[in-house]
Amino acid sequence: MKLTTKLMATAAFLSATAVSATELEVTHWWTSGGEAAAVSEFAKAFDATGNTWVDGAIAGSGGTARPIIISRILGGDPMGATQLNHGRQAEELVEAGLMLDLTDIATEGDWANVVNPTSLLDACTLDGKIYCVPVNIHSWQWIWLSNKAFADAGVDTPTNWDEFVAAAPALEAAGKVPLAMGQQPWQSNGAFGVIAIAIGGQDLWNKINVDKDAEAAAGPEMAKVFEAAVVAREMASKSRVQDWNQATNMVITGEAGGQIMGDWAQGEFQIAGQTAGNEYECLPGLGVNEVISTGGDAFYFPKNDDPDITAAQKELAKLMISQEVQVAFNLKKGSLPVRGDIDLSSANDCMQKGLKILADGNVMVSGDEVLSADTQGQIEDLMVEFWNDPSYSAADAQAAYAAIIAEAD
Repeated sequence: MKLTTKLMATAAFLSATAVSATELEVTHWWTSGGEAAAVSEFAKAFDATGNTWVDGAIAGSGGTARPIIISRILGGDPMGATQLNHGRQAEELVEAGLMLDLTDIATEGDWANVVNPTSLLDACTLDGKIYCVPVNIHSWQWIWLSNKAFADAGVDTPTNWDEFVAAAPALEAAGKVPLAMGQQPWQSNGAFGVIAIAIGGQDLWNKINVDKDAEAAAGPEMAKVFEAAVVAREMASKSRVQDWNQATNMVITGEAGGQIMGDWAQGEFQIAGQTAGNEYECLPGLGVNEVISTGGDAFYFPKNDDPDITAAQKELAKLMISQEVQVAFNLKKGSLPVRGDIDLSSANDCMQKGLKILADGNVMVSGDEVLSADTQGQIEDLMVEFWNDPSYSAADAQAAYAAIIAEAD
């Protein structure tokens, strides 16, 4: 049966069984072209049940949206459903009893056996109860490369970080920006994390982020990471855009050689009509240390006193993790599905690389799952200062970083 036929059948069944039509406001920060195309798959599937998706998109990044989302919930003006990242962002809201318990539908849908890796569902679980539905696996561990930019510069498209660094002078001579990067804090912090995994390796990352080992954060292996970040800072020094998708567009147009960004960048290439392996290339782990971080997005459902809204919330949660909607959404989002039992043979070359890494078990948890929001905020502040101040030395930045890890929770 074709995917579209299966999706229509699922929607028709849910429409026939819905108790009543309900409007449900859904907040999220998916506003770029690729993101909007992906989120529309959720909206279409939900509307097909007879209910109504009321789009509550918040312009900007997650860093902009999360305080607004949390403030509304705490202030007694909750939305019907809201995007947050996998991890500890909703921990205090759950502990305060403000989030809907989804354990019944998770049990009914056998989420424990279909969600892969299991850490995604663990991140939704507190005291044995499940409070969110994971919808994708988004990994930061990628660099996206413009074949046009390197061809214009007269050099081969790199296959690893060292080759990328070596090609930077040729790119600059051709009037290109070697490394595109937006100016938002989460972008510089994310790029640093990718460099840390590629240069320092996963064991070092775990010592620092999971074990909170300040000695490792101050050690010689981490010094190499900061030195590599200084090189990256210089390559990105002429990138003046603000938003991540503007930086991605620099790669799409051949204005920049590459961008360190999560796999959500694929949605922008798709909207632009570009194909992996033709106009652009992708290197997981910067072509050095191929690993997938199992971060991503989940949806939470704030409690309310209206049984119709509660029923609609649970219906949306079921839809989001259903096989058909997982395929439709993730193919457009550029992310990997959270289910291990669906066919993505139609995925592009870059998604296939990610799926193979996932199948091989080369995965790691994301920083959202092991560091508190406060600690992450401190690291982001440090990275903003480091990336924007060329006089900030690698040694001084590392010392500040180690001090944060020493007090991390």
